[in-house]
Amino acid sequence: MVDKKKPKNRPDGTPDPMEAMRQQILGKMLPDVVFDGWTTQSLKKAALAAGMTTGELARGDLLLAFPNGIEDVLDFWSEIEDKKMLDAYLNAKPAPQRIRDKVTFLVKTRLEGLTENREAARRAAATLALPPYVGVGPKFTWRTADAIWCALGDTSTDYNYYTKRTILSGVYLSTLSQWFADEDGAREDPFAKTWAFLDDRIENVMQFEKLKGKVLKAIPDPTEMFGFLGKMRYGSGKE
Repeated sequence: MVDKKKPKNRPDGTPDPMEAMRQQILGKMLPDVVFDGWTTQSLKKAALAAGMTTGELARGDLLLAFPNGIEDVLDFWSEIEDKKMLDAYLNAKPAPQRIRDKVTFLVKTRLEGLTENREAARRAAATLALPPYVGVGPKFTWRTADAIWCALGDTSTDYNYYTKRTILSGVYLSTLSQWFADEDGAREDPFAKTWAFLDDRIENVMQFEKLKGKVLKAIPDPTEMFGFLGKMRYGSGKE
């Protein structure tokens, strides 16, 4: 299931007529990509299942929804998950108070939002590890890290702005890796190891001013991290 977001508007302020179709296509894709992968063929199949006719498909209407194909679909999904994360944070009761707790809440919520589509997310990581998508995955991660810091009211600029987001991007990706690997469904909380891992990694964020140099060296390169994530179950991610 995909939580719908408010329709985007065009630059002139009018509603984007393709927004509803994007949501429907993504909703149809998520169950199928577990088996079919994030491919152009699976995108076309989802478009037809979402109600696009073969004539509209042949006319190029799918390009109106996702001009860059799979990259745009994954971008769209990432935006939806970021919004879900921020909405949960704004509506949290009780709201986390300490910065450490706020960051933990946001990262944990972002991952929990993927639980229903965990295998689709794993396949997405494999896809983003492929050469055509170099730089795409890190861009999504950076946007998530930026959304978290902005939610916390961060007003840093220059070096501090970049280091905070770089560190948090590394924390998020390494925790995502642990989340993918956390398979012990026998526990009351199947992702208990992941949350313990996250608690340890949050220390990197909290102490970045004192340990800035050391922390940056310890944070994995986002591009390399996506390569690692992509190999966890699906090898190179090729179909």
